[in-house]
Amino acid sequence: MFSNFLIGLREGLEASLIVGILVAYLVKTGRTEHLRAIWVGVGAAIVASLGFVALLEATANSLSDEAAEAFAGAMSLLTVVFLTWMIFWMRRTAHTIKGDLHEKMDSALTGGGVALAVLAAVAVGREGLETALFLWTNDQAVSGAGHPAIGGVLGLAVSVLLGYLIYRRAVHFNLSTFFKITGVLLIIVAAGVLTYAVHEFQELGWLPGEDAVAIQMPSWYDQNAWYGSLLAGLINFRAKLTFLEVAAWFAYLVPVMALFFKPAGAKPQSTTAGAVSEGTSSGLKSTMTRPVSETVTG
Repeated sequence: MFSNFLIGLREGLEASLIVGILVAYLVKTGRTEHLRAIWVGVGAAIVASLGFVALLEATANSLSDEAAEAFAGAMSLLTVVFLTWMIFWMRRTAHTIKGDLHEKMDSALTGGGVALAVLAAVAVGREGLETALFLWTNDQAVSGAGHPAIGGVLGLAVSVLLGYLIYRRAVHFNLSTFFKITGVLLIIVAAGVLTYAVHEFQELGWLPGEDAVAIQMPSWYDQNAWYGSLLAGLINFRAKLTFLEVAAWFAYLVPVMALFFKPAGAKPQSTTAGAVSEGTSSGLKSTMTRPVSETVTG
């Protein structure tokens, strides 16, 4: 439940910030007549994301047990790849997001409401489809660890509330710190999802070492108790782990965490708030040290 809450919160807040930037730009430039197109695009993105979850669930349910294990394992690997890419993509490009969206908005405005709706659907839909894949896969990996699906829904609900409060300038917090903390936690979650994929492939006989047990918890350990659910939800810890699963966890976690904390190269100094208000691309990262509401509305 905790890991899905974290995924829902992180991905949902990214989508909420994107919507806030789009809406704020139209309001600021006096083009509020196009707001309806933005919300149509957002609605289409939500429907597409829910449809993707339904497709994943229907596909898994239509397969045999062996094929379902293979499908879950493959989706887990895909999730690890996309989750890792998303974490580093945000770290690398956050400082240009706002400016890029403003430029795309200017281009879309010449095409009318349809172009704006498509822009909003694509911008938000990418986050939505990623979230759908992450939540579904993590739900399979931590099945039985509390109520993982509920965790994802709660995370999304909190992110929408935060996004609204940020837009209304009702809350102030440092986005850089938020994304750094959630990035670390999501790397840990991704490592756990990778061990789940290894576990599924070992059960299928695609990987060796299913009987080579590295960790075997004593009989008193209850994986369904609160502590077992907490460990399963956070790091996908199970009562029995093979050497290959443990090796995969460390082989992913150590280098990825080292890259995440590797100092970034020198960045050009951010533009001033006045230049931002005139449409220059200071973006999200360059405003992270200011109140977060200015990131959306500035």
